[in-house]
This record gives sequence, structure tokens and C-alpha cells, in this order.
Amino acid sequence: MAVVKKKFGSVKRFGVRYGKRLKDKLADIEEKSKKLGKCPYCKKVGAKRIAVGIWQCRKCGSKFTGNAYYLEEKVEIVAATEEEKAAVFKSKKVEEV
Repeated sequence: MAVVKKKFGSVKRFGVRYGKRLKDKLADIEEKSKKLGKCPYCKKVGAKRIAVGIWQCRKCGSKFTGNAYYLEEKVEIVAATEEEKAAVFKSKKVEEV
């Protein structure tokens, strides 16, 4: 009976070096970081990772911070226009009341 090997994708570039466990972890991280995340502004899946912790939405163009490798629901809004900052501030006030 043939043994089915897991395809490593982008970590095949390491060949036999570094071991299976490290390559599995790196493959998971790279797979998560390539996926598009959910934008906190427009709520659409279209946020792409620009750099470590910096994400930009392809739909509305807003930039924000999040996790280093993948986005979660709670993200902090950093670079925005004044109107967007005011809208976020108002929505936070409404949620508190």
C-alpha cells in the first residue's frame, strides 16, 4: 500500500533541511498569511497583508493593524481619514450605551 505524503507547498524549497515539524509550522503560517482577511471598516473579505501586522483592504482602501500573520475579528484601526475615525468613535460610543 502506498504512503500518501502531505504536500508542503512553498516550504518544499528547503528540501531535506530543518525537519518535518518546523516545515509543517511554517507551511501553516504561510498559508494563513496568504489568505485574505475581513476588513473592520466595510466588513468584506478583502484585507491583504502588506507587512508584519499591517493590513490593507482591497475593497475600501483602508489600512489598519492586526496580528502579524493572520487577521482576527478584533483589529485596531490606525491609519484612516478623519471621517472614518469619527465614524468609529461614534460607533464605539453607541456600543457602550
